Amino acid sequence: QVQFSESGGDSVQGGGSLRLSCAAESFAYKSHCMGWFRQAPGQAREVVAVISIGGKTTWYDDSVKGRFTISQDNAKNSVYLQMNNLKPEDTAMYHCATFPRAPDDHCALKWSNWGQGTQVTVSV
Repeated sequence: QVQFSESGGDSVQGGGSLRLSCAAESFAYKSHCMGWFRQAPGQAREVVAVISIGGKTTWYDDSVKGRFTISQDNAKNSVYLQMNNLKPEDTAMYHCATFPRAPDDHCALKWSNWGQGTQVTVSV
């Protein structure tokens, strides 16, 4: 099993900001892209952001472009998601996850392993 340590979720008002953190096991972190997917109650899981090994390539869902920024710290085997201008529709459980590598330093947009998640709640 791959373990993830996720934190940073909280309850905030619309327009607020949060920073999610995730530390993964080294063997998984160094061989996979890292990212986040979210799931709101009654809705399908949705990939939010992914970063390639080395951090040169990133991908964002259209719903969060311009508001969320994914980054990483290789020394800490950690990935972060800075979330600004949060909206009520961002309310979900956010799961840190690994994503398979793809050609040209890209990442497959389907998670392979994931953590238990951290809850983000955005009120009006």
